[in-house]
Amino acid sequence: MITLPRRLLDNIRRHWQLYLMALPGFAIILLFNYVPMYGIQIAFRKYAFSTGFSGGQWVGWKYFEKFFHSYQFSSLIRNTLSVSLTTIIFSFPVPIVLAILFNKIRNKRRQKLMQTVVYLPHFISTVVLVSIMTMMMSSNSGIIGQWAMQLGYTSVLMGDPKLFVPIYVLSDIWQHAGWNSIIYIAALSSIDNSIYESCYIDGASTWQIVRYIDLPCLVPTMMVLLILTMGSVLGVGFEKVYLMQNSLNLSVSEIISTYVYKIGLQSNQYSYSAAISLFNNIINFFMVFLMNLIARKCAGISIW
Repeated sequence: MITLPRRLLDNIRRHWQLYLMALPGFAIILLFNYVPMYGIQIAFRKYAFSTGFSGGQWVGWKYFEKFFHSYQFSSLIRNTLSVSLTTIIFSFPVPIVLAILFNKIRNKRRQKLMQTVVYLPHFISTVVLVSIMTMMMSSNSGIIGQWAMQLGYTSVLMGDPKLFVPIYVLSDIWQHAGWNSIIYIAALSSIDNSIYESCYIDGASTWQIVRYIDLPCLVPTMMVLLILTMGSVLGVGFEKVYLMQNSLNLSVSEIISTYVYKIGLQSNQYSYSAAISLFNNIINFFMVFLMNLIARKCAGISIW
């Protein structure tokens, strides 16, 4: 029988309302994050529908070794890191810049209007976004495709392997940068206005205020978000990459998540796909742990 520590029981009795409010969240996490972990064992078994999760033959590391020795292993890792790291490098600073710019707009009505404009793309679904991109970059009727043809570019934009990552990153910045700036705007709003007033009285320039007031205030938030972002370094979003993928750019657009989908659901190799996905999640967890350790050692900021 499991017994709870006396201190925890006393805390629950004293703050039972808060625990009651948190109960649905705990239940959802337990149901959708921990219960499915029972199925991880199929990565080590020869899974079949007739035998269930735990009835297949135990094969150990067979499917992991199969993936590591696959001719596609190096290209999958390279493509996934290329898309993920490029996205992090170029898209991570943009919300910070937007938040600082919005914070410098003194006219509240104009500030809210600009924020609304940059927030709106976030609510466009991935399917619609990729459809718009495909139409705009079409060489027949797309405005961007027509401009490219006039400049002497003859290849299909959405099919050019060299342009896949830039198109992905730029569209990601356009869609999510505004929305991601909200948390930085909230952090800047915690700065006392008297600090800004003192800086202006002392003759500080806008750049000096940004450098010595705004950025130091944003560092804790930046570090926490960077740690969480590194947790998906191999977990590039499946939907957008899969929708942008075609036979022309497959050499650079085939990433781990799309490969798992094709191997698991299209080829019915469930154990093999489960092993690849488990490997992916282990690397992501290791990256979170490593980034958290680096942030704690260098900046004294960590999430645990």
